[in-house]
Order: sequence, then structure tokens, then C-alpha cells
Amino acid sequence: MRRILTGVATLLAFVGVWELAARVTGVPAFVLPPPSRIATTLVLRFDVIWPEALVTLGEIAGGFFAGTLAGLIAALLMARWRFAEEAFGPLLVVAQALPVFAIAPVLVLWFGFGYASKIVMAGLIIFFPVATSFFEGLRRTDPGLIDLARLNRATPFDTLRLIRVPAALPSLAAGLRIAAAVAPLGAVVGEWVGSSAGLGLLMLHANARMQTDLVFAALFVLVALSLTLWALVGALTTLMLRWWPETA
Repeated sequence: MRRILTGVATLLAFVGVWELAARVTGVPAFVLPPPSRIATTLVLRFDVIWPEALVTLGEIAGGFFAGTLAGLIAALLMARWRFAEEAFGPLLVVAQALPVFAIAPVLVLWFGFGYASKIVMAGLIIFFPVATSFFEGLRRTDPGLIDLARLNRATPFDTLRLIRVPAALPSLAAGLRIAAAVAPLGAVVGEWVGSSAGLGLLMLHANARMQTDLVFAALFVLVALSLTLWALVGALTTLMLRWWPETA
């Protein structure tokens, strides 16, 4: 509770300084609108912002699910078969090294202006932290436990299911939290490159019309969605670790 109160107090202080600076310096609203104007715009234009937020939320959720599923499958395959690690290992590096900004136009060309291209972009960003964290957890399982399973004639699949996966869940939880924090990036970049709806498109149009207060209002909603997803994933991973006592 103390950490939450400290964070809220810091945020309020920042907003207060921002409001005071905007009013004292007389900076034009189209350059830096005060928080009070942004809040007013958020309320008055909520009927415009909310439908676009739902579109972006759907893209983020779809990308998070697709990227997480692909990362889990890749990590399990690499942990189970050595040739899969040799095959997928370089792809993990490429997936992280290749900027989504650079391939976003191509993905829009391939998958269109709808949900598909945004889901693929978000999934590519999420894939790396999930796959690498889960694979590292699977690879760092206590060798003594694996030897004990072999002595008891456990099959490789049983060893993976009963020993290695439970031991890797804390690493997976950390990867999912990281993925939740970066999930909105792919969706918004896709909307900037080519889209028919979404908060990214709304911000582009508002910026072109010098409606900076609307840009900040949409950005505030995007941040709220991101924090909500991050908190939800954190709560779910905490419950997952508690429900599976072998991870303790």
C-alpha cells in the first residue's frame, strides 16, 4: 500500500508541475496542453475515443495470445529436441533483432489493414520474451531432479511435463509480464502504418489537425489499457505459481 500511495503521490506531483508550467509559461495548447484540458477532452470526446480503444484492445489481446502461444510451443520444442533448438534458436535472435517498425509496411501489405496485421506485429514483439524466458527456465532445471526421473524410468515427456515445466513456470511468469508491457507497441505501430481504426490512427489524425489535447487523451487511454493488461497478467501469473506448489 505504501508503494501504491508513493506512486500516486509522484504522479499527482508530476501532473501538478505540468499544469503549472503550461499556465505560467503560456505555451500554446497545440504544443503542450495542460492536464486539465486533456481531462476535459477525454470526457467530451470519450464517445470518439472509446470505440477506437476497443479496436486497439482487441488487437493487443489477439497479439498477446498469438505471441504467447507461439513462444510456448517454440520453447517446448527446443527443450524436447536438440535439433529444434538448433533450428529455432537463430529465429529467436532474428525475431528480436528485426525492428517491427521496419517490417510493419510489409506485414500490412501481406495481411491487410484489419486486425490480422496488427495481431502479427504484436505477436512478433511478444514471442521473443515468452520463448526465451520459458526456454531458459526449462533448460536450467535441476539436473538432480532429471537424473532422479531417469532412475525411476520416467519418459522424456513425463520428465518435461512433471519436472521441467513446473520448474520453469517462474521464468515464464517473468517473460509474460515483460510481454504484457510491450504488447501495445506492435498494435499501435501497425495502426500508424496502415489501419482503418484504432487509437494509433486516432492520434495520427488528431496530430495532423493539431489537436494535441486529443492526442494526449488517446495516449492516456492507451497507457491505461497497457497498465491494466500488465496488472492482469501479473495477477494471473501469481495465481498460477500459487496453484502449482512445485514451483515454490
